[in-house]
Amino acid sequence: MKFSILLSASVLMCIASIAKTEPMPLSTYTDAKGYLDVQAFTCGQLANTYQEDADMLAAWYSGWYNGLAKKHFAHVGRVKSGEHRVIVYCKAHPDVKVIQAIDLLFKSEKN
Repeated sequence: MKFSILLSASVLMCIASIAKTEPMPLSTYTDAKGYLDVQAFTCGQLANTYQEDADMLAAWYSGWYNGLAKKHFAHVGRVKSGEHRVIVYCKAHPDVKVIQAIDLLFKSEKN
């Protein structure tokens, strides 16, 4: 009985420690030259970064997509709102690439 209680407590502590992992700096995901492959970057990686890193990436992705669309303006509130939606989606879908999540959310806005 004592063993099963100890085992259960150990399992719960392990699960709790996994669920509360510390965010990782973006440099964790860069290559040897310091480059981040934004097309391969996953939702799980984004969800596990520091907020300021997620903010920087949101601005970068916004600029990238606006550049592709030949738009020359940034809507700060929309970037923040979009970032929040992407992070919420990414927490639920850690294996999806961020660019796929953004694409999916863009398409859902149009419908």
